[in-house]
Amino acid sequence: QVQLVESWGGAVQAGDSLRLSCAASDRTVSRYAMGWFRQAPGKEREFVSAISWSGGTTVYADSVKGRFTISRDNAKNTVSLQMNSLKPEDTAVYYCARRRAGMTQEWTPENAYAYWGQGTQVTVSS
Repeated sequence: QVQLVESWGGAVQAGDSLRLSCAASDRTVSRYAMGWFRQAPGKEREFVSAISWSGGTTVYADSVKGRFTISRDNAKNTVSLQMNSLKPEDTAVYYCARRRAGMTQEWTPENAYAYWGQGTQVTVSS
């Protein structure tokens, strides 16, 4: 069973930065695309960003493009999400996820991901 643990969420002011980290328990994670999702209070969980197994392809939601950067270190089994110029609307619980085996084209649907972390809270105040 793959375990994913997110960390380094927190409470910041608008315009500040945070760097989220996701650590995987299984080295096989390095062979899969990874994604970040978020869920704000009272809203559905939404796609934020994803990265291919090699790091050569990255995908972003329009709402974070130009502000967030996803990266990965396969030697350390970690995926990071650098979040700059944070806005109050970025407030949410952020989840990392490993893409489902056999999925090669889908990036944004939740059902393209098989394993999820427990989430880390990000709160941005104005």
